[in-house]
Amino acid sequence: MIDVQPIKLRFGIIGHSPLLNHAIKVAAQVASTDMSVLITGESGTGKESFSKIIHQLSARKHNTFIAINCGAIPEGTINSELFGHEKGSFTGAAGTRKGYFEEADGGTIFLDEIGEMPLDTQAMLLRVLENGEFIKVGSSKVQKTDVRVVAATNVRLVQAVEEGKFREDLYYRLNTVPIFVPPLRERENDVELLFRKFAGDFSERYRSKPIVLNEEAKQILLSYPFPGNVRQLKNLVEQMSVLEADNRNIDAEILKKYLPKNAPRANTLPALTNNEGAKENFSERDLLYKILFEMRRDVTELKQLVLNILEGQGSAGMLRKYEHLFDDVPKSGGSYQEKPSNLPLYLNPTHPNIADVEQEVSVEDAIEYAKEVEEDTEPEEEEETLSLEKKEKELIIKALDKNNNRRKYAAQDLGISERTLYRKIKQYELDK
Repeated sequence: MIDVQPIKLRFGIIGHSPLLNHAIKVAAQVASTDMSVLITGESGTGKESFSKIIHQLSARKHNTFIAINCGAIPEGTINSELFGHEKGSFTGAAGTRKGYFEEADGGTIFLDEIGEMPLDTQAMLLRVLENGEFIKVGSSKVQKTDVRVVAATNVRLVQAVEEGKFREDLYYRLNTVPIFVPPLRERENDVELLFRKFAGDFSERYRSKPIVLNEEAKQILLSYPFPGNVRQLKNLVEQMSVLEADNRNIDAEILKKYLPKNAPRANTLPALTNNEGAKENFSERDLLYKILFEMRRDVTELKQLVLNILEGQGSAGMLRKYEHLFDDVPKSGGSYQEKPSNLPLYLNPTHPNIADVEQEVSVEDAIEYAKEVEEDTEPEEEEETLSLEKKEKELIIKALDKNNNRRKYAAQDLGISERTLYRKIKQYELDK
């Protein structure tokens, strides 16, 4: 069992939030390995502190640690900065230069804002992660390096992958061990602890009495969302410590002067539940639940399409024969509405009590639900199913031909999600 308190004291981390303690435990557990780590969290949450925990608790602690902000390096020079260059390789290259990966051989590199890295640099980084090899700019010689990579981001890398701005293979290679650093608004009473810590630090720095909040000001501080997280809180305390020299007791009116009137919306990370501030590092089980939910929605929409066709053709006998298959879709061309009561609670994000539901559901439950979906969609007449599949396949082929095999636009024409189109293409072997 890892005791996080000594780690907090050593690295100056303040707070007792369970989410924060969990992140520290994961960092301590993975430190002794050479696995790649992806630290996610909003800007200002202190992600670099976790990279230092990983380095200092590892066998590489006596070697070089380099922190690099990928978003602060111009796109034209980032390859040279990371991997070095040879003399004359570009204008201004007056001599040979070692890159960070060569300088940090045997140590750790922290790549902050990894989502801002250009695609060509991402390809070079992937080679380092896979084979420990890199080539300097302007050189043809392959060099070896033994560097542990810890990356961090405050953007939605999954969305960046979908938009083609981040390599999918690099994302999964970096995300070997994910660590989620919680935003300040989800750290319960840590705001008050951090305020007192910063007030004490600044009183020593500026040789003055520490500022103190009254009860009303304390409540306002605790209710503020702090989109800038710990960094914003620290700046707030420093401002008041310097500017309120004549009044060290901060009341509500004074505090409001320093809080932004219109706080920008916090940059939240993606999650599979309705809790948008939850973690991005979801498990395979959560992904399975989401896929099953979308599969059931697709099946019900398909049922509605068939029902509308039968009603339009006046096939009363056919309707009576298959009436039991259309219990969950509205009659007479009504719009599709998911019936929450037919779904397991953990698969229904619109359920009013979803926030109170424990999400730890076993994989066996998911498999059992998959069997139910399969039974619901099992055709009773082989001839009817083949006919429907044939029509669906033809429509997909026409949509792909119309849009020159651009699946995004083909999916829009068909009125289905791009993920569903990918599944159908694989099902009908259209990608061969």
